[in-house]
Amino acid sequence: MTGIADVHEGASPQQLDLFLTGPLFFDIIFTGLHADPQPGTETMADGMGSLPGGVANMAVAAARLGLRTGLAAGFGDDAYGQWNWELLQDREGIDLSRSQVLPGWHSPVTVSINRRDDRSMVTHTDEMPVSTSELVGATPPDARAYFVDLGDAAAYTEGETPWWAAAKQQGALVFADLGWDDSGEWDPHTLDRLDGCHSFLPNHVEAMAYTSTSSPEAALHALADRVPLAVVTLGAQGAMAIDQITGEEARVASVPVNMLDATGAGDVFAAAMITGTLNSWPLVDRLNFATLCAGLAVQNFGGSLGSPGWSDLAQWRAEVLQQTQHDDAAHALLQRFSFIDCLLKRDAPASRRARATIDFMH
Repeated sequence: MTGIADVHEGASPQQLDLFLTGPLFFDIIFTGLHADPQPGTETMADGMGSLPGGVANMAVAAARLGLRTGLAAGFGDDAYGQWNWELLQDREGIDLSRSQVLPGWHSPVTVSINRRDDRSMVTHTDEMPVSTSELVGATPPDARAYFVDLGDAAAYTEGETPWWAAAKQQGALVFADLGWDDSGEWDPHTLDRLDGCHSFLPNHVEAMAYTSTSSPEAALHALADRVPLAVVTLGAQGAMAIDQITGEEARVASVPVNMLDATGAGDVFAAAMITGTLNSWPLVDRLNFATLCAGLAVQNFGGSLGSPGWSDLAQWRAEVLQQTQHDDAAHALLQRFSFIDCLLKRDAPASRRARATIDFMH
């Protein structure tokens, strides 16, 4: 197996491993509500965090797993946008050379309220004054992989050649998502946007709706006819995938964790799946690695700042190892993830850990 230390092998010093585009948000997350919010009442929460959201979830997760990561996004010209920029560039090491601060534009904001293993969200956003293509520029940055949100109106216009098409012709892998269809139409022709993409990573509800199928398994096989790597996430039930290039098909269970906040878990999963694909891991190992990273992320606030780095994975491995002496389930878990042992033998750098709040005074 190729280790994470080899992910840059053969790449030029200027080449990115992953370049992403998509909407960026300032997320405010409340956890542990004592009661459901009701009109005319005040509800207390046990926990609260503020952090970059949207496409930032995947960007941070990828950077913490060692991928050289670049991001093209619009940042609001306000305190939220300034904090997002500083955190992503200075603290998480993400290349923002294709991003812009947009004068007079209000940062999109989402408030996520978590209660009883579910969440509700309230979002405010104004239309971004520039398109994603304008942010990316005439020539996309050199990267081994791209992630695109095909449901982002600013990134994809029907009838026009998408900005990433030329990059794909140069051998880069394009990973794509479509997201939730607010219209409720779930037009199957929307999947035509996947033409030229390497991978599609929807959740099972989205996958069944877009393919007009009645089971996640049927949806997966329908999507495998459209992209070389089809992946369907199953929430608490794990994930499954078909890789037409290698001929592999696999399904894995989720990792048992104490969930605090599920925001961005799918983005963390995708970042880990991209990491494994760039390393040419077997499909089952890629799925297991992605479910593990997503599982560790939901134990913290948000998908971005909650995403694990290699030191977090090493700590998890050590904790499971300690439990194996008196816990058969832990022993089975250790065997399932034995493939990451060779990755964790090297010195794992401490993860960058920006606080999940607007900065404290120092």
